[in-house]
Amino acid sequence: MFLSSAKAELVATEHWFYHLEGQGPQNALPPLLEKVLQRGWRAMVRSTDAATLMALDKHLWTHRPDSFLPHGLSTEPRAETQPILLTQSADNENNAQIIILLHGAEMPALDGVERCITMFDGADQNALALARERWKSARAEGAIASYWRQDAQGRWSKQG
Repeated sequence: MFLSSAKAELVATEHWFYHLEGQGPQNALPPLLEKVLQRGWRAMVRSTDAATLMALDKHLWTHRPDSFLPHGLSTEPRAETQPILLTQSADNENNAQIIILLHGAEMPALDGVERCITMFDGADQNALALARERWKSARAEGAIASYWRQDAQGRWSKQG
């Protein structure tokens, strides 16, 4: 929960769950991150896997020939200025409005965060169990929770 400076009212963080089917985060993230930037938001992508973050770092510069996604790693200078921050840390160094959790990364403090996304591989039973646990927790706290599933073409559809 956080205090919105614009309306000075209590607002809960929305929890969205993205169920990956046949596509890894490297391919699923760029379209989502483009939408985040179009909204004028900052993003923090948190993973437990340093190799995934390094691969994402390279991929986000070249995922499309006609564009790139401005980003940086939290281990690099000026991490706090990055519109998209790739990190293993729980610190919201760039004051992101959206946090995306990969590979079972723990949920950081959500003060000031509009949306928290848990992105998980539907074929991984541990990831599925963790997502279910987080879903139940979010619902028990009265938070808005949405479940999105990927189709064979990589498009997302809201399931609940």
